[in-house]
Amino acid sequence: MENCQRSHHQNTQVNMQKVPFLLTLGEPAGIGPDCVLLAYQDLPHLFADIVIVAKPCWLSQRAAQLHVDVQIRRCEEDFKRDTLLPALWVFDPTNDMGRDVVAGKPSALEAEAVIHCIRVAAEKSLAGTGAGVITAPIEKAILRDAGFDFPGHTEFLADIAGVERVVMMLASKALRVALLTTHVALADVPKLLSKEETMSILRITYTSMQSLMGLPQPRLALCGLNPHAGEQGHFGREEIEILTPALLALEKEGITVDGPHPADTLFSSEFRQQYDAIMCCYHDQGLIPLKTLSFGDAVNVTLGLPFIRTSVDHGTALTRAGTGDIRYTSLVAAIEMAQDFQRQASMQQGGSL
Repeated sequence: MENCQRSHHQNTQVNMQKVPFLLTLGEPAGIGPDCVLLAYQDLPHLFADIVIVAKPCWLSQRAAQLHVDVQIRRCEEDFKRDTLLPALWVFDPTNDMGRDVVAGKPSALEAEAVIHCIRVAAEKSLAGTGAGVITAPIEKAILRDAGFDFPGHTEFLADIAGVERVVMMLASKALRVALLTTHVALADVPKLLSKEETMSILRITYTSMQSLMGLPQPRLALCGLNPHAGEQGHFGREEIEILTPALLALEKEGITVDGPHPADTLFSSEFRQQYDAIMCCYHDQGLIPLKTLSFGDAVNVTLGLPFIRTSVDHGTALTRAGTGDIRYTSLVAAIEMAQDFQRQASMQQGGSL
């Protein structure tokens, strides 16, 4: 055990032998490094069981720019740490000395390293040497030019894990939303909906909320795709032909999901508080109310992976990188939620941390 200094000179004990969470910085020219450095400066105890998978220079250069005094120490791929002193621990899988990164100006020269760090963090978590992955935001356009053929982290991690279906959930203290479709054009959503896919996603959401969140019978509601949930077929038939049959079939499995309900009323305070999560048919249907209520304090969770994955709810914010004018609350929430999931999973397995 080690003593790690909290902000305000409070002390906390740390288990150095604990399997660490692996945190990736995402786009090194964005605010990922800023969030880590400023969060560590104020809340160092949160990072006691975290290893950052990145080039150390991505952090050291930004620390100098932000005037953050922090010890950045390397560890090897077994993640053992050889000192009891508080520090940000970094594992560099790139074998690259690195180059200068200019805050706010992504470079294609770093794209392969960004992709590799995410891949290694996922592979280590699959192997059990990492407790899970916590991700900062990526700059997708830069990565695509380097061969990243995925809409985002969620799909990339599913591919690495060999999982056919995962569920994107955004969670905060005010609201949880999960998506039937994710990063696709709105015009493509109706043809991507099917009874089988709806059932699969709802099933993953239900069982994941049981195992990760400790909810024996999660209370779920489903938004309709169309205005007024189709108004009995007058505004579209997806509710009649796809969504309602899926819910009826799930009920026979013992999984109850209310709906489909009109989305324009389901997110009101009166109704949303009746549910543990609201299922949405497309990206903005869920993320607009979520970010209206909780922007900067929500967490992106991937359900259905064989390891824990949480992420921030914001993008790279290139114009703010290196300025110090950022909020790191979403990163803190992502770390705390991952740790909560780990504790809950351990309790379900009858173990202890």
